[in-house]
Amino acid sequence: MLPGLPAMLDQLIRTPSVSCSTPDFDMGNRDVVNLLAGWLETLGFAVQIMDIPGQPDKANLIAQLGSGPGGLVLAGHTDTVPFDEQRWQVNPLALTERDNRYYGLGSTDMKGFFPVAIEAARAYAGAKLKEPLFIVATADEESSMDGARQLVVEGVPRARVAVIGEPTDLTPVRLHKGMMMESVTVTGRSGHSSDPALGNNALEAMHEVLGALLAYRSQLQSRYRNPAFRVSVPTLNLGCIHGGDNPNRICGECELHFDLRPLPGMDSAQLRSEIQRLLTPIAGRLGVNIQLRSLFPGIEPFEQPADSAWVQTVERIAGRRAEAVAFGTEAPFLQQLGIDTVVLGPGSIRQAHQPDEYLEMAQIQPAINLLKQLIRQCCL
Repeated sequence: MLPGLPAMLDQLIRTPSVSCSTPDFDMGNRDVVNLLAGWLETLGFAVQIMDIPGQPDKANLIAQLGSGPGGLVLAGHTDTVPFDEQRWQVNPLALTERDNRYYGLGSTDMKGFFPVAIEAARAYAGAKLKEPLFIVATADEESSMDGARQLVVEGVPRARVAVIGEPTDLTPVRLHKGMMMESVTVTGRSGHSSDPALGNNALEAMHEVLGALLAYRSQLQSRYRNPAFRVSVPTLNLGCIHGGDNPNRICGECELHFDLRPLPGMDSAQLRSEIQRLLTPIAGRLGVNIQLRSLFPGIEPFEQPADSAWVQTVERIAGRRAEAVAFGTEAPFLQQLGIDTVVLGPGSIRQAHQPDEYLEMAQIQPAINLLKQLIRQCCL
């Protein structure tokens, strides 16, 4: 028998599935996928488990109820960020009910969406659907987006519209910024600090790189603006820098990591080319090597047009206008599959990625009701 919603959420939270770019913290997600697969098969879904190449402990889940063209996708990711157990007041790997909230790692971001989606689907398990209902669960959204990228490689699911259940306080989201994480490595030549001619200081060259990047940021912010966003311009953040090893040595190498969050309409490949064109003359003038590389493939900006039928349908059923958010999602990848996409789910992004993460219980039944109406609209 299918467990109730609290029991499903408890089992999901008790099944750790951290994804992280640091191998020491990274885990698989197959146990979470297997839980979801069993519950969805109980409801009559046909279940496909999709391997992630090169990662035997990771997989996507594609569950389909009904057949035919079109259909609605309810999508989410199975992984969570790492956690600092000593900073939690409750057990992060168990469901704790307190103060009308469900506490636990991933309760909001975003394991809590799956029991909500399953409860909504339960109402139509025996119905004859005119278009199929898909529930999709991906791997590694919090690190590499490899799960979503594999969906694009394999061209599935083939559907008409989608809801990604990231925590938005049940407010539809139709656009968000992209995310690029880049590294600049300057390689000079080390030497004794008593004579600058004995080396070529990479830290001094990095000083020019920093100035060029900050000037470029100002140019971008004067060229691009979108008032739909609370921060209406693209941002470029200098995140961390490492260089040298001792005060009495000329620094031989220095590395900078930064992130750039482009607005919809900006192209990541073009931005990287522009940055490279900034760095090349600095390298030539100072006689150093400067390498620009991406720390991960990045997420493109996302925009579903305000006048699209899907946005207007979701706005009508949710009773709220669609908004813009700064955080990234898997929406651009579903769009690559030709699926009109909106981001909408219970919980607040303010609770994500921090100790004592929780999902407000008051949002759960409204979320179920909203998804039931969308399923009825799209699939019946």
